[in-house]
Amino acid sequence: MAAPAMMMPAAAFQLGAGTIKFSYLAAAVLFIFALKAMASPRTARRGNLTGAVGMLIAIVVTLLSGGLHWRWIIIGLLIGSSIGALLALTVRMTAMPQMVAMFNGFGGLASATVVIVEFWKPGAPSTDLYFVVTVAVSTLIGWITFTGSLVAFAKLQGVVIPSRPIVLPLQKAANFGLLAVTIGLMVLLGCSPSHRELLVPIAVLSAGLGVMFVIPIGGADMPVVISLLNSYSGLAAAATGFVLGNIGLIIAGALVGASGIVLTRLMCTAMNRSLVNVLFGAVGARAARTGEAEERRVTSWTPEDVAMVLESASLAVVVPGYGMAVAQAQHAIKELDDLLAERGVTVKFGIHPVAGRMPGHMNVLLAEADVPYEQLCDIDEINPEFEHCDAVLVIGANDVVNPAARYDKGSPIYGMPILDVDKARSVIVCKRTLGPGFAGVDNELFYSDKTAMLFGDAKAMVTAVVRALK
Repeated sequence: MAAPAMMMPAAAFQLGAGTIKFSYLAAAVLFIFALKAMASPRTARRGNLTGAVGMLIAIVVTLLSGGLHWRWIIIGLLIGSSIGALLALTVRMTAMPQMVAMFNGFGGLASATVVIVEFWKPGAPSTDLYFVVTVAVSTLIGWITFTGSLVAFAKLQGVVIPSRPIVLPLQKAANFGLLAVTIGLMVLLGCSPSHRELLVPIAVLSAGLGVMFVIPIGGADMPVVISLLNSYSGLAAAATGFVLGNIGLIIAGALVGASGIVLTRLMCTAMNRSLVNVLFGAVGARAARTGEAEERRVTSWTPEDVAMVLESASLAVVVPGYGMAVAQAQHAIKELDDLLAERGVTVKFGIHPVAGRMPGHMNVLLAEADVPYEQLCDIDEINPEFEHCDAVLVIGANDVVNPAARYDKGSPIYGMPILDVDKARSVIVCKRTLGPGFAGVDNELFYSDKTAMLFGDAKAMVTAVVRALK
């Protein structure tokens, strides 16, 4: 017989039903204001705090709603908080996309695990069709989100799985066949809810679907994948909210799911591609034309040459890309910005929506270096400026400045809106090599008469330019 001291009682103080509903409504309002505030870098910090307050209200109300054993909650809180604090303190900004991918994945795993426990616990209404359907849906979306996010993490990290698309024979047919079998099992579970064991193959097949759907997607499309997986994690949470009968979880999950879908749509628009093409197009799978790249002439400059051109400019535009993130060059770029401003040069930053590995990646890095928000310009704002621009400094960007997107109908990036840097008077591209971007195609910009290459690590080269200016 267990000792009474080993069991932690449920909360002694419980809120009334009306108070709980009103509190969840207040949390939902705060979530909406948080999403609105996070639409701008200037108010994003306030939006994060607003959302955190809303989530705190939802959690406290849930804890005080009764029927909970605090021992397990405290254990989970301590473990989760420790892991979260460790990640926040140790993860570099360049690895932020990987961490976001893992957050999405663990959100899906939490939802899938909770519904499995709810489905098998004694007294569960496992014969109720509504209950069974929501359990099956949450299981499907949750496991797809978890394993898909693991694959996205591995591709972003460049370990175990390469970032290029991996296309297997008959992969599309296998994916749709796997999905059809999974849905068939879900229907069978709905018709025969007493056969609880059917939830196991549904979970296993859903996990396989997550892997199969993300494997053929290349690194160039990771911003879209991360947005989509974020939406999936929200939908899984909303489905779990229906299973638990928790209004707060339903609202929060629905908001995350909807905002993720909107962001996914915006990312697709920024690349002028459909979601179907992103998921099944395997952009970047074909080999780059490196042989052709070696035969064509490029102009190479020194940091001193770059410093002279930038110092004599009236308007200079910096275009950051993933190479800036890898080299951690944002602080050196901020120092360059300050020096040019002292010399009367107007400096702006042209930010492409899909530059980097996740939505807003470049904005976050530049904000970390205290670059003023007023200098950050989106594609529609900065493109008209290039015709009047004296010098453009491209730091590690590739596909988003490739002029072939305008005219090469055979290119996988044809039709994608790009930053019109080739219209400036002078273009300096800082890259390690002439290698292609994630789309796997050569960049015509590199071979333009008005373009000069600054070969080397972005941080080292920008630091050398700063020294030359000093």
